[in-house]
Amino acid sequence: MKNFIEIFGWYGMVAIVLAYALLSFDVLESQSIIYQLFNGTGALGIVLVSMYKKAYQPGILNIIWALIALIAIIRILL
Repeated sequence: MKNFIEIFGWYGMVAIVLAYALLSFDVLESQSIIYQLFNGTGALGIVLVSMYKKAYQPGILNIIWALIALIAIIRILL
């Protein structure tokens, strides 16, 4: 389980940085499902590893980040 948490945490970091880079270089748009999925799932990876390591500040920040991504996805789909 510890390895899964670590891997998902690293995935989270890569996904968020990748989403930001792709947005910054005009590869994706902010209203793209892919962009929001990278942000949302990446944030969940950071939440998991942060809570596991009892680092609550990044965990709470990324809960909010994931909720923003979820709301954006809902708005895109509607």
